[in-house]
Amino acid sequence: MATPPINDNERLARNLTAAGLWVLTINGLIGAGIFGVPAEAARLTGTFSPLMFLFCGLIMAPVILAHGEVASYFRGTGGPILYTKEAFGPFVGFQTGWALYVARVTAFAANLNLLVSSIAYFWPAADSGATRTTLLLLICGSLTWINVTGVRHAIGAMSILTVLKLLPLALLVALGLGYVSPETLPLAADGFPARSDFGAAALLLIYAFVGWEGTLIPAGEAKNPARDMPRALLWALVMATVLYVLIQAVSVAVLPELAASKRPLVDVADALMGPVGALILTIGVVVSVGGNVAGTVITAPRVTYALARDGLLPRWLGGVHERYLTPHQSIVFFGIIAFGLATWGSFAWLAGMSSVVRLAVYVLSIACLPRLRRRMGPAPVQLPGGYLIPVIAIAVCLWLLAQVSLRPVLVTLAFLAAGTALYALAPASRRRDPIPGEEQ
Repeated sequence: MATPPINDNERLARNLTAAGLWVLTINGLIGAGIFGVPAEAARLTGTFSPLMFLFCGLIMAPVILAHGEVASYFRGTGGPILYTKEAFGPFVGFQTGWALYVARVTAFAANLNLLVSSIAYFWPAADSGATRTTLLLLICGSLTWINVTGVRHAIGAMSILTVLKLLPLALLVALGLGYVSPETLPLAADGFPARSDFGAAALLLIYAFVGWEGTLIPAGEAKNPARDMPRALLWALVMATVLYVLIQAVSVAVLPELAASKRPLVDVADALMGPVGALILTIGVVVSVGGNVAGTVITAPRVTYALARDGLLPRWLGGVHERYLTPHQSIVFFGIIAFGLATWGSFAWLAGMSSVVRLAVYVLSIACLPRLRRRMGPAPVQLPGGYLIPVIAIAVCLWLLAQVSLRPVLVTLAFLAAGTALYALAPASRRRDPIPGEEQ
């Protein structure tokens, strides 16, 4: 086997192709959300709910396009951390990384609990006592080991999970399309949804369209991030949007009482195929959440690695394995924290805060463009229309933030204040010291 190309500045192997980046993105986009949001979407917007998914896909497009241009300036690991640090300085870069990391590790812990609860459908003992703790330890330990031994192995495992998660959803669409009729389409509905319901539905459904930002982080391990990153992001968005619209159209047509369902897609599958269908979709939930957490273990440790590389966290978190060329110390650190959080609780409160943090990070990343264009010249990937698409993207994010209630905003501000305190307590770490194993 040929020796993989190495990123000389970071000593990480560049193994991620466009296909690998697409796998990361689609796993970030299609997680557990699509298995639960169809019911609330139907309650808020009725037969217009399939079009709401299309609307959310369309408004997310300029956000992703703007990130594609920003990402094309950089070849290193860190994603939004690199962008904001270059444009606004180390403090904003640190806060961006701090927000991304804690949001992802806590969301990972919550998803891990959901995964174990789904496994309990087949094995009731899995969600209680020592069995639950052991299962959490095995999942965290296995994912940690796979990622330490190389991103290629991790992407291979995720590729299998991606196929397995998409198959039951594709089967649901294929069997349910015959039920779609003019009576189930939005043209037959009595009036457009109320403005308040429209905004609430958009904020809810946008959860199904976030998570792609994790793909930006491991750019230091991509073979050609400037070319492949924008392609992977757009391919995944188009596929996810089409799939979501079809799933919602089928769900509305097959299950008239969709709005009242507590497990909507499982109930739709049961209506189409009976208990066997419900079982298949339940397995789909397990696989989908499994793929989502597997993707997080690839992307989130690269955040602490990038912060340590830039001297904003302890240097040992920036260590690179001599044999596997992976940030193994950050990966193990993430696995330990995730296991502790998953064992401790479900962290349902993160959902609202996660939305605020991610949208705020989107705004900051896109706002880097003017400074990057002035300092670094035209981007390798240039958007048409000058600043038109970035301005639309920021307006979309601000509109979505306006739909958020006060409590998640206050929690997020408290969270960022804690990050500020950490930054202030470690002034010596801000200098650009070499990371162990990093070439001068």
